[in-house]
Amino acid sequence: MQMKLYSFFFLLAITFVSCKNAEKLYRQGRYDEAVEQAAKKLSKKPGDAATLDILQNAYRYAVSDHEKKIENYTNSNSDLRWENIYREYISLQNLYEAIRRSPSVYEVVQPTDYSSFVTTYKEEAGNVRYERGLELMDQNTKKGYRDAYNEFQKALSLKPGDLSIKQKLDEAFANAVTNVVILPPSRFGFQYSSYFYDFNSFNYDMLRYLNNNNRSQFLRFYSPNEAVNMRADNVAEMRFSDINIGRYRDQRSTREVSKQIVGKERVIKADSVVKEYITVKAKITTIRRELQADGLLQATIRDIDNRYLWSDTYRSDYRWVYSFAIYTGDERALSDEDKKIINQREQFPPSNDEIIRVIMNDILNKAQCGISDYYNMRY
Repeated sequence: MQMKLYSFFFLLAITFVSCKNAEKLYRQGRYDEAVEQAAKKLSKKPGDAATLDILQNAYRYAVSDHEKKIENYTNSNSDLRWENIYREYISLQNLYEAIRRSPSVYEVVQPTDYSSFVTTYKEEAGNVRYERGLELMDQNTKKGYRDAYNEFQKALSLKPGDLSIKQKLDEAFANAVTNVVILPPSRFGFQYSSYFYDFNSFNYDMLRYLNNNNRSQFLRFYSPNEAVNMRADNVAEMRFSDINIGRYRDQRSTREVSKQIVGKERVIKADSVVKEYITVKAKITTIRRELQADGLLQATIRDIDNRYLWSDTYRSDYRWVYSFAIYTGDERALSDEDKKIINQREQFPPSNDEIIRVIMNDILNKAQCGISDYYNMRY
C-alpha cells in the first residue's frame, strides 16, 4: 500500500514539474521548447486544460517567430538564405511532429504540415552549395579546391545520393590534396658507407611517422614507389652530408698510493704484543677511453616546379666513454675503491655499425618531427 502511495505522489510530482517547466519556458520566450514540453505532458494527460492553453499560445508565437525570420531571409541578398530558410522550416516541421504524436491535441491545435516546404528549400539549399563549390573550383588553387570540397560535402548532406555532387566532391578532394613524396636519404660525403645501415627502414619509419601524425585530411605522404603515376606537389629530399666516426683515444693518469700495514708482530709476554708497521706502495694508472662521432642531415622541401619551400639541418653527436685501471706495486696498498676500478675489464668502443645506427636513429627522430611540424603548421 505504501509503495502504491509513493508511486502516485512521485508521478504527481513529475506531472507538476513538467507543467511548470512548460510554463516557465513559455514565459521566457522559448516557445519551441515550451511546445515540446507541453506536448509530452499532454500525450500522457490529454485533458490538462492549463497545459493545452500553454501549448496553443506557445505554438502560435513560435510559428510567428519562424515566419518572421523566413521573411527576413527571403528579403536578404545572401546566397545562403535558402539554407537559413530551410532550417526555419525544419524547426516548424518539428513543432508539427511534436503535436501530431498526440491525436487529441492534434485535433485541437491543428498545426501546419511544412514538409513540402522542407523538401523544396532543402533542395534549393543543396543547389546553392553545389554552385558555390563550382565557383571555388574555378579558382584552380589548393585553397579553392579545399573550400569547394567543404561546399560539396554540405551540398551532399542536403541532397544525399546525388551522383553529380559526389563526382565533384571526389574531384575537388583529388585536387585539394597535397601529395608529398619522401625521397630516400642520399649519402653524399658518407665516410662509412661500407658499413651496414638499412636506409629502406629509415624511409619507412619516416613515412609511418608523418602519416600517423598528419592532422590534415588534405595532406598525404608517399614513397617514390607509391607515387608512380601520381601528381607530386612537394618533394622532400634528405641528404647526409657527413657521418664522422673518430678513433678512440686513451687518456692516462697515474697516481701513487701507500698504506701502513703490520709487517711483524713480536710477543713479549702472553698479554703483550708489539707490532712493527711497514709502508707498502702501489702505482695506479687510470685509462679513460673516449670516442666521439657525429652525423649531419639536411632536409629540403621543394614544390612541383622545383622551387625551394623549406629546409632544416639535423645533427646528432655520439660520445662513448669508459674508464678502467691497472697497477704496479704492492696490492696491499690498494683501497676498496681502487680495487673496484682495477677489477673492471678493458673494453673497446661499439662497432661502427652500431655507432651509425645510434646516430641515424637520433637524426631520424629529429627529422621526422621537423618535417611533420612544418606541414602541420601549414595545413
